Amino acid sequence: MTYQNILLEKEGRIAILIINRPKALNALNQDTLLEIKAAAMEVEADPEVDVLIITGAGDKSFVAGADIAYMQNLTAVEGRIFGAVGQAAFRFIEAMEKPSIAAVNGFALGGGCELAMCCDFRIASVNARFGQPEVGLGITPGFGGTQRLPRIVGPGMAKQLLYTAEVIDASEALRIGLVNKIVASEDLMDTVKKIARKIASNGQIAVRYSKVAANEGAQTDIDRAMTIEADLFGLCFSTNDQKEGMTAFLEKRKPTFTGK
Repeated sequence: MTYQNILLEKEGRIAILIINRPKALNALNQDTLLEIKAAAMEVEADPEVDVLIITGAGDKSFVAGADIAYMQNLTAVEGRIFGAVGQAAFRFIEAMEKPSIAAVNGFALGGGCELAMCCDFRIASVNARFGQPEVGLGITPGFGGTQRLPRIVGPGMAKQLLYTAEVIDASEALRIGLVNKIVASEDLMDTVKKIARKIASNGQIAVRYSKVAANEGAQTDIDRAMTIEADLFGLCFSTNDQKEGMTAFLEKRKPTFTGK
């Protein structure tokens, strides 16, 4: 598929989705959101890809937010539709079987912070900035920010950020648990690719089951969550990957996983 606002590249078992509107600091309009979802669907369906990395073009911005010029004159109905498009794109990334990593290379504000949060985890460059500044524009976050931010950093800190529209630096994002690691700007993609390759080297059925267990378990009570884990743990023993992984361990060699 040909994209106008994003780039989709492959390196081995890794796909890299790049928001490519650098003149607009990679801001999100509706067409870009639709392309993000289409690219994520393409990655999910590709048997040769195990991990998705999402980043922004240039060295200033991951995604500076939703496109304010695009949003300015939307009606209530149009605004609701725009929000639903963004929610659907980001929810697909969050729920897809394959893990995703946000490589945050600059501003991740509003919709950009929401895009980063729908990934499984986030690695930031030292110049990254995060925030949900929507209330300063007279709107709420609309692409999942009011829901994912409290789940990631806790309700008190999330509400402070949501209500104040404060923008925080990478160090503060690390302190509150919004990002996993901070690296130099020039090392960001190499660091994230190294993590992605490590993920891709493991048994992919087990990786994907672990994601399902973590995501679904977080949305229910602990007893139901344990049942989800037990069911998926049991299913692993029906796979060739489990046989290969354990045999390789006992034979003191590296496993050769096939995803079957």
